[in-house]
Amino acid sequence: MEILTARDHEAQHLLQVYEQLPLEPESAEGVYLHCDGRRILDLYGGHAVAALGYGHPSILEALTSQARKVFFQSNAVAVKVRAEAAEALAEFAPGQLNYVFFTNSGAESNENALRIALRLTGRSRVVAIENGFHGRTAAAGAVTWGAKGSWYGFPQTPFSVDFLSRNLISAVTDTVTDETAAVILELVQGVAGAFDLDPEFVQEIARTCANRGAMLIIDEVQSGIGRCGRPFATDLYEIKPDILTMAKSMAGGFPCGALIVTGDVAKSLGSGDLGSTFGGGPMACALVKTVIDVINKDQLMKNVRTLSKLIKEALPLGPVSSTQGKGFLMGLRCTRNARQIRDELLTKNILVGTSADPLVLRLLPPLILEQQHVQQLLDSLAELPEG
Repeated sequence: MEILTARDHEAQHLLQVYEQLPLEPESAEGVYLHCDGRRILDLYGGHAVAALGYGHPSILEALTSQARKVFFQSNAVAVKVRAEAAEALAEFAPGQLNYVFFTNSGAESNENALRIALRLTGRSRVVAIENGFHGRTAAAGAVTWGAKGSWYGFPQTPFSVDFLSRNLISAVTDTVTDETAAVILELVQGVAGAFDLDPEFVQEIARTCANRGAMLIIDEVQSGIGRCGRPFATDLYEIKPDILTMAKSMAGGFPCGALIVTGDVAKSLGSGDLGSTFGGGPMACALVKTVIDVINKDQLMKNVRTLSKLIKEALPLGPVSSTQGKGFLMGLRCTRNARQIRDELLTKNILVGTSADPLVLRLLPPLILEQQHVQQLLDSLAELPEG
C-alpha cells in the first residue's frame, strides 16, 4: 500500500486553496517543530497563534482539567470559567474597556464590532486604512485592502467603505465625516509586513472620531495579548478605542476570539443583540485565562521587549537592512526578495513568514522565545548574501 505524504493525503479531500511550505510537522515542543528528523525553530508561530509555544505544561493542564469538568456548554447558561476569562481580559485590557463578547475568530470579532458601530450610530459608512487586513467574511473583508479586487466573493459590500492612506494626517478630517459610523484599523498592520502606523496619525483619527461621533475600532488580532511588549498595542499609542478586537494567540492555539467594549457601548446592547454558539466555550475560556496568567507570571512582555530590542540593535545584518513593527510582531526589511530569504532560512532550520510586501519577512514567534533562539536567527542571517 502506497504511503502518502500529508500534503498528497490532504489533496484527496481538502480544497487546495493554501500555499504550503515543504514541511510536515510530526510533533512540536517549546519553540521547535519536529519534521522528518529536523528540528526547526519556529519564529512564525502559526500566524501569531502559538503565544506560549507548543506543549506548554500550563496549557496542557488547563485543557485536561477543564475537559474533565465541562467540555462544552453554550451561552444559554452561565459558566464560571467564562466569567473568569472575561474578568482576566478586562483586567488585561486598557482601563476603559471592561465588557467582553467571545467569538471564534478574528474575522468574527471584527464582523461583530462593525455591526455594533453601524447599529449604534445609525450611519452607513466605515473608514479603513490602506494595506490593512481584517478578515475574509462579508464585513471584515469589505474593510480589507485589496479584497474586492481579488478574493472578495460577495456582489456588494454591506456598507460603504472609504480607505484612508496610511499616515496621511492631512486627509483624516476630510475622510472621517459626520456620515462615518466607525474607523477600523490595525495599529501594526500584520499582513502588510508588520507596518506600525505613526502615533500622530492614529491620535488624529481618534480625535476626529470623537469630534464626529464615529466609533473607533482597533483590530489587535495579531498585535494583542502581549505580542507588542505591552498587553495591547493600544497601550503604546495613548488612545481610547470604543471597541478592541482580538483572537490569534489569546487561547494559545485553541480557536477563540473576542471583542471588548466600553461601558457606554455595553449599556446600549441587550439580550439577542449578539450571539455565538461556540464563542465563550469552556475550553477556550480556560485557555484564555491560562495564557494571560502565564504571560503575567513569567514576565513574558518584558521578555518580548528585551529580545525584540536585541534583534533591532543587531541590524543591518546580511540581507536585512532594518525592522518595523512592535515587539514580536516584527517585520524584517530586506535588500532582496523576502520569499527567497525565507526559503534560505528554512534550509538552516528556521521558519519565518512572508508578507504582502515582497521585501519584508515577518517574525511572529512564541512569547517564550529565549536569547539563544534570537542568536540562532542572527547567526543565520549573517551567513546569507546581502544581494
